[in-house]
Amino acid sequence: MKTSGWIKLVSTALFALVLVSCEAGGPEIDIEKLTGQPKSFVGSDVCKFCHLEHYDSWKSTLHSRSLQDVTKNKDAMKTEINPKVIRADVEQLGEGLKVPLNELYIPKESDIKYTIGVQWRQQFLVEKDGILLIAPIQYNTWTNKWVNYHEDDWTKRPWIKECGGCHAMGVDLKKNTFSEARVGCEACHGPGSYHVALPKTAVFDKRTTILNPSRLPSGLRTQICGSCHSRGESTKVKGVPWPVGHLPGQALGPYFKSASFAAGDVKHFYANEFAKGHHQQYLDWQQSVHAREGVSCTSCHYVHQLGVPPTQFQTKGSGSQQCLMCHRLINKTSAHSIHSFANCIGCHMPKIATSAESGDTHSHTFVALLPEDTLKNPAIPNSCQTCHKHKNADLSTLQSVFDGLSKKSLLGVHRRP
Repeated sequence: MKTSGWIKLVSTALFALVLVSCEAGGPEIDIEKLTGQPKSFVGSDVCKFCHLEHYDSWKSTLHSRSLQDVTKNKDAMKTEINPKVIRADVEQLGEGLKVPLNELYIPKESDIKYTIGVQWRQQFLVEKDGILLIAPIQYNTWTNKWVNYHEDDWTKRPWIKECGGCHAMGVDLKKNTFSEARVGCEACHGPGSYHVALPKTAVFDKRTTILNPSRLPSGLRTQICGSCHSRGESTKVKGVPWPVGHLPGQALGPYFKSASFAAGDVKHFYANEFAKGHHQQYLDWQQSVHAREGVSCTSCHYVHQLGVPPTQFQTKGSGSQQCLMCHRLINKTSAHSIHSFANCIGCHMPKIATSAESGDTHSHTFVALLPEDTLKNPAIPNSCQTCHKHKNADLSTLQSVFDGLSKKSLLGVHRRP
């Protein structure tokens, strides 16, 4: 599957228009006639002619690498496809493989059209009968290991249906097309055809034809992120796990029904509804004090930011320094009295969710999970044991220490049996 011809034609025409619209003058445009046509996606490469610094900042983010065309950029491949190495790694999984090892499909590099992801893991799209499919092998970047991925049903899972809406722009399920291979500008700002067509002289009309998420109430702004950093199913198209038809600025609820442990998804959620799987940060956040107090995704993360160097998770501060921008540590009391290195994230955002490897994704409920949570339900992890120092420690002892500290009395700890 490729981007459709008409999309390329429209993009070319709009590219010509944007060169004119970035100038002060230009031919007069009938604004009413223009805005009477359906909006369309134009692509991030058109946006850069007027917003180069923002474009350059965005290009350094993972969003810009969510889907990469290997036929145009060979460097998108972060590893080689070596069947011998791949089968050796997968063989170690033992019973975890659902097909005989010798029947595991391994694509040739020449068969790969696109890559998905880059930082934690990379997957590969191949095309069969005009349909893009996710190959049943996955490379885990940090551990340098290959694992299997839906090896028993991969030919029945069209990528555009399973993942397309959150890895590409302008996805059209009926036509089996998309306009841009990556999470581009229009993922957050909406289709830009009106905006690029209008000249700069039409300053007020131009501003109203594109969405600026920073001008939205925090709840709606965060739902833009939540449309993909979530888990559930479309309310518009059965069997599609992303919100078909949703556009930035619209309420997410009418387009998407969230999954949960209570609703039966025990694979991706713990019994306390904390995320167990990846891309569920929005569902975690909804349970947090941050959500109730109006602290949104962009309070901590940037999508593009002039003059801000990139950090691993696109946060405005590095590590726990991000937390300390708002939460000043005044007194080192209670649990903070022993964690003097101020590792806020270690306790309040433990790595209990999985993207590529177990425990490689931070929780976003911002709640410290205590040993007593695990004692009550062994299936629920706790913050203490995600730290290497306490990994194998006795849970009752850990909870006893915490209780003593919470009472601000170390004597209380030593008096316990």
